[in-house]
Amino acid sequence: MKLRYVVALLVMGLLILSTNTVFCEDTVSMSDWKQIIEKVGTGSINWSAGYIEAVGIGAPPERFIGKIQARPMALRAAELVAKRNLLETTKGVRIDSTTLVKDFVVESDVINSQVEGIVKGAVVVKQDYMSDGSVEVTVRMPLLGDFSSAIMPKALEKKPIAQPQVTPPAPPVQTAPQGRSYTSEPRKPSSGAVYTGMVVDARGMQTRPAMSPKILDENGQEVYGSVIVEREFAVQQGMSGYARDLTSAQGNQRVTNNPLTVKAIRAQGAGKSDIIISNADAAALRSAADNLSFMKKCRVMIVLD
Repeated sequence: MKLRYVVALLVMGLLILSTNTVFCEDTVSMSDWKQIIEKVGTGSINWSAGYIEAVGIGAPPERFIGKIQARPMALRAAELVAKRNLLETTKGVRIDSTTLVKDFVVESDVINSQVEGIVKGAVVVKQDYMSDGSVEVTVRMPLLGDFSSAIMPKALEKKPIAQPQVTPPAPPVQTAPQGRSYTSEPRKPSSGAVYTGMVVDARGMQTRPAMSPKILDENGQEVYGSVIVEREFAVQQGMSGYARDLTSAQGNQRVTNNPLTVKAIRAQGAGKSDIIISNADAAALRSAADNLSFMKKCRVMIVLD
């Protein structure tokens, strides 16, 4: 009888352990699911976490197989392949709806040299040793920092001279609600309200991320983009953050405590990175001069599928 009782307890313990393990795996996968990761060639761009990765596989020369030098030589070969793949992935990074990094690299020898130098400095974040003696290496480099410093000034050269006009609010002026509130539905914008950031819900229209996205009104006038942002903020933190989950985007520190949430109408441009919002939402942003401040500081989050 005691033996059966002990066996029953063991079985129950194993079931609980198995359940907890599955829960942990689901938690990890859900976290990954919330990130915007775009596959480019043999590499990937994590737009949410802000880095580029690529994988390379290397093997030692045949005459060194089985010798002490084999593993270091395979590792070195894999790293070289991974960085070559990373360079190709980097050239496929979308700058805006019509331009890729490779377009800037072709136009400018200076940018080409800078990008190649940055890729050479990428760090190894993962090593997998295979049974046949080969090694698989993953290398990573940040989207911001040196890479952004090389790319963004060129991207911002397209900045038009005209600045967006701020329409004075019609009386009475409505003040923004205090405190942070999260909702699965976009907040109805108030004319004259002051916001600390903007969240654009661009799901359901095949919108694609870019280093220099544009947000336009229905008339094609730029509401947010290179016409507004200050170079310092664009280089240091990127022009926008990206997320899959609306609530997470609304709670992101980037947009602080009182963001305006708007629903995109459509995405346009060859790269689907130009986002159109309604004229009413655009007017709400332009109605308070203080809103221009958060846009200059790139306090914008974009939610994608």
